[in-house]
Amino acid sequence: MNEAHEYCGSDEWRQLIREVILPWALGEIDLGDDVLEVGPGYGATTDVLSESVARLTSVEIDDELAAMLHDRFADVPTVDIVRGDATALSYDDDRFSGAACFTMLHHVPTVDMQDRLFAEVARVLRPGAALVASDSLGSDELAVAHEGDTYNPVDPATLPGRLTAAGFGDVRVKVTDYGWAAVARAR
Repeated sequence: MNEAHEYCGSDEWRQLIREVILPWALGEIDLGDDVLEVGPGYGATTDVLSESVARLTSVEIDDELAAMLHDRFADVPTVDIVRGDATALSYDDDRFSGAACFTMLHHVPTVDMQDRLFAEVARVLRPGAALVASDSLGSDELAVAHEGDTYNPVDPATLPGRLTAAGFGDVRVKVTDYGWAAVARAR
């Protein structure tokens, strides 16, 4: 990540996540008692999710961020921070009661890797379990903010087909001026 991503560790970002983005994306969705979080980054979403689910496993690919989160949540027995790659998860099929990935998919370098991530999440979710995902819409402004970093925004119009191909059903996508959110159920 580049220096512009320091905003993602700010109090302002944490407040936006807690008060706007997660309530909007999650709505009334119950993720259950054993939740997988993909790409927690600086942990703003981890903070919120850890307060509302019985067990949270957060998988972060970045070594430094995973280490920082591991230290931060070391005394929280219901949170497991794992340094890992969500395109090749090490969990059994049908393990998790729900999954979430917020404001991170644009960091996955290719569409193929994003689709592998979706397929892996579908594999480790129990049948009928929800994946809730959200991200910003692609823009020139965000492309500039990601200069020198990976920026591969997801076109929300493609999500129903991509999530269905990955093993999800009952796919719903909502879009606003600033972002999209999707809910899909593992088959």
